[in-house]
Amino acid sequence: MMARFFAVLIVLCLINAGSGQEAPYRIHTLFSVECQNYFDWQTVGLVHSFRKSGQPGPITRLLSCTDEEKKKYRGMDLAPTFEVPSMSRHPRTGDWYPAINKPAGVVHWLKHSKDAQNVDWVVILDADMIIRGPILPWKIGAEKGRPVAAYYGYLVGCDNILAKLHTKNPELCDKVGGLLAMHIDDLRALAPMWLSKTEEVREDTAHWATNITGDIYGKGWISEMYGYSFGAAEVGLRHKINDNLMIYPGYIPREGVEPILMHYGLPFSVGNWSFSKLENHEDGIVYDCGRLFPEPPYPRELRAMEPDQHKLRGLLLNIECINTLNQGLLLQHAASGCPKPKWSKYLSFLKSKSFNEMTGPKDLTPQSLQIMEIHHEEHNVDELAKPDTKIHTLFSTECTPYFDWQTVGLMHSFNLSGQPGNITRLLSCTEEDLKKYKGHDLAPTHYVPSMSRHPLTGDWYPAINKPAAVLHWLNHVQTDAEYIVILDADMIMRGPITPWELKAARGRPVSTPYDYLIGCDNELAKLHTSHPEACDKVGGVIVMHIDDLRKFALLWLHKTEEVRADTAHYGKNITGDIYESGWISEMYGYSFGAAELKLHHVINREILIYPGYPPEPGVNYRVFHYGLEFRVGNWSFDKANWRTIDLVNNCWAKFPDPPGPSEADQTNEDTLQRDLLSIECGKTLNEALMLHHKRRKCGDPNSLGPPDPETVNEDTMAKKFDQTDEINHVTSNTSASVVDFSAESNQTFLDFRFWMIFLWGSSVLGVGLVMVAILRGRKGQKKRGKGIKNRRRSAHSGWDMNEQDRNIHSTDMA
Repeated sequence: MMARFFAVLIVLCLINAGSGQEAPYRIHTLFSVECQNYFDWQTVGLVHSFRKSGQPGPITRLLSCTDEEKKKYRGMDLAPTFEVPSMSRHPRTGDWYPAINKPAGVVHWLKHSKDAQNVDWVVILDADMIIRGPILPWKIGAEKGRPVAAYYGYLVGCDNILAKLHTKNPELCDKVGGLLAMHIDDLRALAPMWLSKTEEVREDTAHWATNITGDIYGKGWISEMYGYSFGAAEVGLRHKINDNLMIYPGYIPREGVEPILMHYGLPFSVGNWSFSKLENHEDGIVYDCGRLFPEPPYPRELRAMEPDQHKLRGLLLNIECINTLNQGLLLQHAASGCPKPKWSKYLSFLKSKSFNEMTGPKDLTPQSLQIMEIHHEEHNVDELAKPDTKIHTLFSTECTPYFDWQTVGLMHSFNLSGQPGNITRLLSCTEEDLKKYKGHDLAPTHYVPSMSRHPLTGDWYPAINKPAAVLHWLNHVQTDAEYIVILDADMIMRGPITPWELKAARGRPVSTPYDYLIGCDNELAKLHTSHPEACDKVGGVIVMHIDDLRKFALLWLHKTEEVRADTAHYGKNITGDIYESGWISEMYGYSFGAAELKLHHVINREILIYPGYPPEPGVNYRVFHYGLEFRVGNWSFDKANWRTIDLVNNCWAKFPDPPGPSEADQTNEDTLQRDLLSIECGKTLNEALMLHHKRRKCGDPNSLGPPDPETVNEDTMAKKFDQTDEINHVTSNTSASVVDFSAESNQTFLDFRFWMIFLWGSSVLGVGLVMVAILRGRKGQKKRGKGIKNRRRSAHSGWDMNEQDRNIHSTDMA
């Protein structure tokens, strides 16, 4: 049966290899690799998907190997191959940079391959891709002089000094890569310049910095990508940029879009299953008969798990990617003469009709063909938001007690504020944190992979979770909201935040002033944005049109990474950061990202106030931001003092009660209103905690009975008593009015005294009974022999010692 399966699959692949669409033009597909196991399994996946997709014309692998590598190389038969000399070690400079083999390989193919003389259009891909449908340059909009490419927005060097240094036409620099479809004449003009510019940028070590290149490593690793963009600018090629044709697994395609190419360059996951190409860097899976990558969940499991059809599309793409790779490996193993693998449910699925239908050639949709309009001029401002506009509120947190009590406060105030629309907590957690986390029900939640420890640089910077989480939400959630309100967790809402009241519009977001962001006025802005004059000192509350947010979110994340990596400019005189630790890099990431798109903000000083600051007369502030310490008389509150205290899971835990209004400073109207607002903030937080504890059925705070065990985790209660010393210590430092144990302690003491009397009486009675038994035993022993007597004495002594141990243990337990 299995033999017939593999025979049929091989025949189907051979048929597919020659059954591509009848093309009106000659087309050739190229991809570049090296002599490594890492590229071999990628080659198998790409070539297999090429055949399944019905892509017309031939495909050629440009294989770069040194003579030594070629002697040991096993994969010459994996794909139609054109060998090119390796330039991994540059023959002139000695620089080790394998990525240069891509333009060098294309140049060599153009000069020495007969196929290059018999072609009209060329499609250039990367090895770590899966083709889902025919990529026809003339269908996706390519013209002679106007190639089509995917968008690589992180190539910020197109907008700054890098482009000015490396091309005489910096205004023509396009941020593109990944998928390239162009006329052969354009490729002939571009290829030598592509190679030359790659060498140029690679040697320009003075401008490798993250803020100039966007390369988070700052090592010139993306020099080849800049070589392409600068080379194209140099020969006058302007691209049609399409952001719909290619998708990274782990992302969700836009509504109506059918991607025809998957680029698995980033890790992705489905439930507990995950895949990362970097974890298989040395994997010889191509040559290991019968071994496949770990099987993902089945489609029916995903349909049962995810009711949201929009999210389901993304999950199905994830498993399609790895299943196509595994099917290619099965075919390669069979072609290599491997023994037939044992039957399994997974192999049966890979040969099923439903899987072949699921992974059959995909047709382009009208939405897939939409070309991005890249505008470098200032955004046009649309009409103002209307009162019936849909709104969604977001805030970002992590899996810690510190953010949990803030979440309780914000959610309570949101419910009281009259804010229209829904609210979502963006919860960034590691897998380990999530296993132990207890606060899932505190707010409507979208779960986000944690970037606190940067997956590439290892830098510890939790603030980056905010832009990363917003980007993740945009890519994984379908929303009908037109405007998004973004808050911080340490805020209390006092009223609705609506775009129509605040005069927000598409192209013109609203925010609150952060005047300490002095980097907008100095060299920091000049280094990190091509439009420093558009840098706004804003943050805290953000009201932005969904279309602007979709364009902006990725830049927010990239600019945050840039500023964070620019350690040379952490100084207080440059950033305004009193700690000089780069801690406000995310705030600059927001301002510089918005400047890059020339998004000018309406800066409104009447939305937010810090408790402890005197309010402007007559202003009804909508938000408290309790990010700084504030006080009223001898009472004070500083959120930093509560970083590790679990107020949410300890029944009736709360903050020190603020004083009453009568204790406010009435020296003048300013100080009175300042103190009244501070009291309101503290009181609202405690009200939120009390209502939270009631919802958890913590019981009467004055009773001695324990909380309802069905709603309060048992180990949470245990921790409450284990941490009594810690809580008391904090109480002495912060005057915290956490749970009062005095009544319970008195009752415990009385109970303890009763049990001690009981145990003492029982012990006296027990000893008396034992002594009576021993005396009676001795009378009986007088009639026995001396030898037996000695043996009994020995055994009796042993029992005595064990009983002594038991008594000691019982005393310890008591």
